[in-house]
Formats: sequence, C-alpha cells, structure tokens
Amino acid sequence: MAAGLTLIFGVTRIVNFAHGSFFMLGALFTAHWVTDWFPAWGESAALYALAMLLGAACAALAGAVAEFLLLRRLAGAPELYQLVATFGLTLAMHDAMRWAFGPGEVFAPRFPGLKGSVELGGEYFPAWQLVTIALGPLVWLGLHLLLSRARFGRRLRAATQDRHMLDALGVNPKPLMLGAVVLGCALAGLGGALQLPREPAHLQMDMNVIVETFVVVVTGGLGSIGGAFLAALLIGLVHAFGVSLFPQATLVLVFLAMGVVLALRPRGLLGLPLDAGPRELVQKFMKVPVGRTWSAIVFIAFAVGCGLAWWSGDYGRALAADALILMIFGVSLQAMMALGGLVSFGHAAFFALGAYGAALSHAHWGAPLPLALTAGCGMALAVAAVFGAAVVRSGGVYLAMLSLALAQVVWAAATQWVGLTGGDNGVIGLTLVTADTATLFYALLAGLALLSVVALGRLSGSSFGAALQAVRDAPQRAAASGLPVSWIKYRIFVESAVLAGLAGGLFAAHKGAVFPSVAAVSTSVDALLVVLLGGAHQLWGAAVGSAVLTWAGAELGGGFDYWRGALGVFVMLIMVLSPSGLLGRLVPLKRRAG
Repeated sequence: MAAGLTLIFGVTRIVNFAHGSFFMLGALFTAHWVTDWFPAWGESAALYALAMLLGAACAALAGAVAEFLLLRRLAGAPELYQLVATFGLTLAMHDAMRWAFGPGEVFAPRFPGLKGSVELGGEYFPAWQLVTIALGPLVWLGLHLLLSRARFGRRLRAATQDRHMLDALGVNPKPLMLGAVVLGCALAGLGGALQLPREPAHLQMDMNVIVETFVVVVTGGLGSIGGAFLAALLIGLVHAFGVSLFPQATLVLVFLAMGVVLALRPRGLLGLPLDAGPRELVQKFMKVPVGRTWSAIVFIAFAVGCGLAWWSGDYGRALAADALILMIFGVSLQAMMALGGLVSFGHAAFFALGAYGAALSHAHWGAPLPLALTAGCGMALAVAAVFGAAVVRSGGVYLAMLSLALAQVVWAAATQWVGLTGGDNGVIGLTLVTADTATLFYALLAGLALLSVVALGRLSGSSFGAALQAVRDAPQRAAASGLPVSWIKYRIFVESAVLAGLAGGLFAAHKGAVFPSVAAVSTSVDALLVVLLGGAHQLWGAAVGSAVLTWAGAELGGGFDYWRGALGVFVMLIMVLSPSGLLGRLVPLKRRAG
C-alpha cells in the first residue's frame, strides 16, 4: 500500500487520498470471486493466488480510468486541491462498490495449505502472516529492480526528477504517469486481496487503511520508496510495542511517532524537498462586494435569510444553525489557508477540543453557555499554543498530515478515555440551550457568523494580513525584509484554532451532545469543502460553501441512497472545472458582464 502510494506521488506529484479505495476494490473483487462467483477457486492454492492477482488487475484497471478522467487533469494543481478531489473520488468509488457488491461483509476462505501456524522460538505464528511478512521486502526489492534496471523504471525516475526536461528530450511523460498510477493501484489492490485470509472484506476498509498508509508514507517521506519501507518498519514496531505495553493508547503512540519524526525532519525520513511539488499561483484575496452600499445590501440579505430560516419552522431553523456553525468553522480554516498559506487536514482537532471543552465544563461543573464557550476556546488555545511550535517548521502536505495526526490523537483520546469523555457513548444531555434561550442563541449564532466574516475582511486589509500574504507568497523574501516569519505563522495558526474551538463549543450547545466523530476525518473534510466550494480567496466563500454543503447534505441525504457518491462527483467537478470555487467562477463572469 505505502509503496504504491509513494510511487504515484513520486511520479505524478499527486497525493492520492483515494488509494484506500483501490485497496478495498481488490479485496472485495477477490472475496466475491472465491466465495460467490467461483467458490471452487477458494479450495486451490494456485487458483486462490490467481484470484488475488485478478483483484490487483481490477484495481489497476480502475486506476487507469481514474488517471485518465481525473488525475491527469489535476497535474500541476496544488496538493490541497488534489487531496480534496481524490477524497471526492473516494466517496464516488465507495458508493459505486456498495452498488456493485452490496453492503454486507464477505468472509473469504483461509488460504489452502496455509491455514495453521508455525512454531518459531517457542512461539506460534500464523503461517499466512509469515508469508505476508516475507512479501513486503520482496515487493520493495522488485520495485527497486524495476526502477534501477528496467528502461521503464529509469524513465519513471527521470520523470520524478524533471518531467518537463524529459518531455523536451522527446519522451512523452503521459504514458509514464499512467503506468505509475496503474502500478501503484495494482499494488493497493494486491494488498487488499492479501488481507482476505486474515479478515473479511467490507466497505469500511478504505478509510481504515488510508490513514495508516499516509502515516507510513509521510513518516518515510513522500516520493521515497526506501523511506516508506523504513517507516513501515518503524510504525510497525511502535504499534507492536503499543499493543504490548499501552493497549489503550496504541493509535496515539503511532501518530505521536509520526509527529516526532516530522518535528525533527519536516520532510520525513527520506523525503523530497518541500519546494519540489507544484505551488499555488499567487491569488489576491477578493473582498467582493466592494463599497459600503453593496456591503450593506449583502449584510441585509444575510440577515433576511437568517430570519426566513428561523420563521420556516424547526427543520429550517436546525439547518440554518448547522450552516452558521459550519460557516464559523470554515472561516477559521480560511483565514490560515487563504491568507497564511497553511493547509490543515486535521482542523477538526480544534473543533473537537472546543466541543468537548464546552460539554465537559457544563456536564461536570454546570458552566453556563458563556463560560462553557470560554472553556472550549481555552482548550483549543492551549493545544494550539504547544502544537504551533511544530507547525512553523513544516509546510505543504507535511503540515496537512501533521495536523491530521493531531486530529487522530484527539479522536483516539475521545474514544479511549472513557472515564472522562464517555468513549463512543459521548457526552449527552447538555442543556446549554433551552427552549427559553433558543431565540437568543440563534441570534448569537448569526451575529458571530457575520462578525467572523467581517473580522476576516478587516484582517486581509490590515498590516498583519499583508505580512501574512507576503509570508505565503515569498517566505524567503519576507524573512530577508525583516518580517518574523515563524511568529506570523504561529499567530495565525493559534487564532484560527481558537475560532475553530468557538465553533465546536457552539456545536455542542446546539446539538446537546458531543461524540468522538467531531474529531473524525470527515469533519476536517467538511471544513475544507466549505472553504473550497465557496472559494478560498473569496471573503464570502465560507458562507456560500457552508450553505451549499448543508443544503446538499439535507436534500440529497433525504431520499437518495447514493448521495455521498453524488457529492463526491460534484466535488471532483468543482476541483477540476473551478478550483477557485463557486464565487471565484462568478466574479469573472460579473466582470465580463460589466
């Protein structure tokens, strides 16, 4: 898995978040082949192995289609856009496989001839696991020989170092990109098929494996197969010791190991330089509409929309509250992304800290809403103040993965620290908002959402905002001009975390309960979708994105089983056709019309 993912990144410079989907496809295809379609194949070792190769071939074919339709069009795009677009591909492939294979688990038979265990040093090890352990170094050796001895491999390495030079020398890089994606997806599919004798195939395999794979790849260094191999050994050892010594904190230890490696070596163990990948073109932050009259019209329209939602009934009121909270959460991420160029793929960590801070202070000490929100913001501030020291040393996709590690640690703590957080049962029965204060709370939500947009607009026009954009666009020149680059990045990161914590506290008050899912990957992706759908460099981008995402989730989720897949297709279209977001698409049209 890790070798395939890092191979794709090394050649195409695309961070493929959908890599886990190809793993799941290989597993599901092989499982159905040996159980439902051709059960006799499950009784023969040779035919079982051939079925696994067919699963890998199926994943490779799907990878070729994905490369032609999506990945090829993302070449040269910023890594964040690639991450979000391939997350949309994950949603689409998940629902496509649910439609094709059904929602149930598939229990494949044990591998013929390798069903028992082998005694080594007085301990018994499952025979199949010994085979998979041996396959890891063999895969690494095979890739090493392919890349160093074969002509195709040498061209792949040349494409990794300088695609444009290779093109100028008369070698078309597109077949090389296609070959790298096909090979990487085939390895992912083979990895999924190899899991079958150990565990059933199911529709949660993609998310379960992709986070762990990213941990290995990022720890080893993106684009380095040798680094992925070393990181796999390191993470495997940490995981094994964690299971033996701290079984309740295994996941936390794994992510802490990655965090320590990235704090000491921001590019991973054997990673490529940070500036090796494509960079986003310099974009000006757009404060549309311009002028007091148009601004007043927009504010009035916002207020009228909130009022109509309130008077439309409980359903409309609940949706509007969800959208307003999501809007505040999105603005918090937009400030550090659009102005500071800091990409976070784990912003849910601070949202969850704010939610749990508010919920626990109310549940244990009876804190009212203002104190509960203060406690939530305080928790987000405390963690961000410490974590920010590592953030200023990192950047790009490494920062995104470092923030994802923090979110996973928060999620693991919320899940496993049952005595404090209630574990999966969550913190329920919160009465921060009652029937008597519901109107006031809704007005508070609307006011805070509007205030967050106004504050973002003022920040973009301030001297600190100008310094932020200078650090984003030309960090070395900003440092040479005397700007405190590290302090500027640290400050915007902490301020953004506090606003995300406020959104989390409001979420806890609105829902009356908090569960570990507030720190899940999907929550971080929601924040990214809000920002990117509306337009990261548009003042009202988060407002438009939160409204569209809330409406789409409510309308499509009501009667359409495959609405997540449809949302995934929509996300891919936005990232390919209009990466500047919906508002970014409308503004040029307005200018042309004028």
